[in-house]
Amino acid sequence: MLDSLITYFFWASLFVVVYSIIGYPIVLYALVLIKRTFGTSKTLTLDKIEFTEKVAVVIPCYNESDIIEEKVYNTLSLDYPKELLKIYVVADGSTDNTSKVIQNLQHNGIDIHYFYDKKRAGKSAAINRVINKVKEEITVCTDANTLLNRTAIKEIIKNFKDKKVGCVCGEKRVLQEAGDVASSGEGAYWKYESFLKKLDAELTSVMGGAGELIAFRTNVYPQIPKKIILDDFYLSMKILLQGYKVAYEPKAFASEKASVSVREEMKRKIRIAAGGFQIIFTLLPLFNIFKRGMVTFQYVSHRVLRWLFVPFALPLIYIANFYLMVFVNPLYSLLFLGQTLMYTIAFIIHSIKRKTKPYKVFMLPYYYAIMNYCALLGFFRYLSGTQSSVWDKAIRK
Repeated sequence: MLDSLITYFFWASLFVVVYSIIGYPIVLYALVLIKRTFGTSKTLTLDKIEFTEKVAVVIPCYNESDIIEEKVYNTLSLDYPKELLKIYVVADGSTDNTSKVIQNLQHNGIDIHYFYDKKRAGKSAAINRVINKVKEEITVCTDANTLLNRTAIKEIIKNFKDKKVGCVCGEKRVLQEAGDVASSGEGAYWKYESFLKKLDAELTSVMGGAGELIAFRTNVYPQIPKKIILDDFYLSMKILLQGYKVAYEPKAFASEKASVSVREEMKRKIRIAAGGFQIIFTLLPLFNIFKRGMVTFQYVSHRVLRWLFVPFALPLIYIANFYLMVFVNPLYSLLFLGQTLMYTIAFIIHSIKRKTKPYKVFMLPYYYAIMNYCALLGFFRYLSGTQSSVWDKAIRK
């Protein structure tokens, strides 16, 4: 009886883990192909669109004096009618020279709506506070430490020509350095994630946006609760729950440098994991498959399994595999050796990453192991309530 239970658990859990990594992208791609076959789609090109929408570019920041000027000039250089574009900078709690930099820019004739409060309440509170001042019909939120490509705003706005679209998520790109562990792993992950987002959006909607570049109709903005950790995910999914489509626009991208080290990247991953668990237990209506249908399927497959199941299943699968190898069938030793090899590679990479440059192929098991380790830490941080919604930003290159 025990052998049967462990065998069932092992294979079922292994199937779900593999499905979350490889199976879901395959199923998702097949569903998109079916939709393409029986559906019709219109491709809008920028040269055929008249842009009349007023756009607010909201830049929340905390102690970003070293980059905020470059960010403002990057925004001004974007290919969008200048009379339709307004810049809002919110620097609540900043203790550096951000205010002085902004004042200098204003003195030089640059029109910036600047908001500052001594109290630092986090990104969500900053956006909540400024959104009431925004008169433009479309709001684009973008992080201070990212730079946008020249046509980013136009590429985003073209999606809002569809009245069913309430939110548009841009693509996050991590600038990679050859041989760097942090940037290689993070960059590879975001390429994979961007591929899934593109397919998710084509089927129904994106399953959560990235705060580096996210836009929405100003009048559908949901006030973000103070304790919410993942403001971008909450924002996009709440708009989805209002009945709007959340689109994905890979031609609008925000580029940022990678974390300065794996330790800094882990800090970010732990926070995201804690926020992920919080979202799962906050946005329960997303589990109503009878009302949400395909959206629920995508949400569970893309997000819930990754956050709620896989991190806990991996160590249990390894233990179950050892039991089956010893007490049930020696053939299980092949799977056990395979798992051991992957974990050994991850451990070796972690040990030597400061002394040498590992081959990229070895980075995949390492980064996957780090992600799930951070997810476990994030879960316990969520349970303990010690993860603040105020982001202690990772140090980037």
